Amino acid sequence: MFRDTVHTLLVEALEEREELFLISLDVLPDNTIKIIIDGDNGVVVEDCIFVSRAIEHNLDREEQDFSLQVLSAGATEPLMNLRQYMKNIGRTLSVKTKENETIEGELTQVNEDNILLEWKAREPKPVGKGKVTVKKQAEIAYDVISKAQVVIKF
Repeated sequence: MFRDTVHTLLVEALEEREELFLISLDVLPDNTIKIIIDGDNGVVVEDCIFVSRAIEHNLDREEQDFSLQVLSAGATEPLMNLRQYMKNIGRTLSVKTKENETIEGELTQVNEDNILLEWKAREPKPVGKGKVTVKKQAEIAYDVISKAQVVIKF
């Protein structure tokens, strides 16, 4: 019941700020509420404050004691949501499949079913000695991805 109330308030807040979206909502048995959000243009502190106030100001601490944490999805956190993939088009991803294969490449396309990664690799020439650079790509369905992360380059 308490979780449903929190979820309803959260949905209303995110409808008001459509550029923000939910990554996860956890309400623990001790009424600790942990919300992780992301945004199409990233998340700033003011976004977390907005969501926090939208929930906290509409719950009565006299009825239910709770603690509330609103966090942004970190840069090193795995991608969980289609919108996260969409906002990272053009960036390098490291994708681990359920078959334990790791593929790293530029995220070039995203749709409802899969993602497309592209990268360059050095391979032996078909004829003669030496190597040639070839462009490779992999279409990966979401249901075979066990973990996908943005590769941070400095």
